[in-house]
Amino acid sequence: MIFVSLGTQDKSFTRLLKAIDKNINEGNIKDKVVVQAGCTKYKSDKMEIHDLMSMEEFANYIEKCDLLITHGGVGTILDGLKHQKKILAFPRLREYAEHVNNHQQEIIKEFYENGYILTGDIKDLSSLLKQLEDFTPKKYKSNNYKFNKIISNYIDNI
Repeated sequence: MIFVSLGTQDKSFTRLLKAIDKNINEGNIKDKVVVQAGCTKYKSDKMEIHDLMSMEEFANYIEKCDLLITHGGVGTILDGLKHQKKILAFPRLREYAEHVNNHQQEIIKEFYENGYILTGDIKDLSSLLKQLEDFTPKKYKSNNYKFNKIISNYIDNI
């Protein structure tokens, strides 16, 4: 099962759902697709689309999915990594009025460069799906220790 999370942003992200629908129609995606769409309104007879889910439902889909496709939300990416899921992440972009800025590109780039996720242009979804076959995500290691040390040092020096 593929779980798609678009977060709860008040802007639409139909660009991603259109690409997924296209890949279902082309036979590149054969698994069941469940979507947490947030405020994105999209109709498809090929995907099970929910506006919002309870935290328990969301966690259940993360646990059960074979692949997580998501926007550039840190929380969703971390949830997937904690459950050692393969993740494809696509940023919401300002140029498409999907967000107010492009900070999700920076978030996704960091996770990608550290070997945790795959990403690319939404137009290349079919080739990214093929790359997933040979992709093993790096086991997630939190950097909270480093962050806490920086804060402690700052406090100690005040």
